[in-house]
Amino acid sequence: MDLRAHADAWLAAWKARDLDAIMACYAEDIDFAASTVVRRWGRTDGRLRGRVELRRHFELGLELAPDLTFTEEALLASPGGYALLYRRENGNRVLDVVELDEHGHAARVRAFYEHQQR
Repeated sequence: MDLRAHADAWLAAWKARDLDAIMACYAEDIDFAASTVVRRWGRTDGRLRGRVELRRHFELGLELAPDLTFTEEALLASPGGYALLYRRENGNRVLDVVELDEHGHAARVRAFYEHQQR
């Protein structure tokens, strides 16, 4: 499993603002959790399940941040996944902890924000 290639594809997709390419990084049954889910969708557990829900979440995120950029600070590897620390255009730092499935798609993601994010 090429963790660096997955992280690079994900970063490039966001840089291009290509929602289809972003979603191609995720498993069909993705389990995603972030505080932004609580604020945007009122889900107290902060979780989204499946590409359909995640796509809607990312679509809104792209609308809310027209100047969105991610600058990688560190990629930390572990068996079956990685943690990507990056800085957003607004200065907020984010740590995404990503577990990959057997096909190399993100199957479980937990996003941690340094400061509150919309």
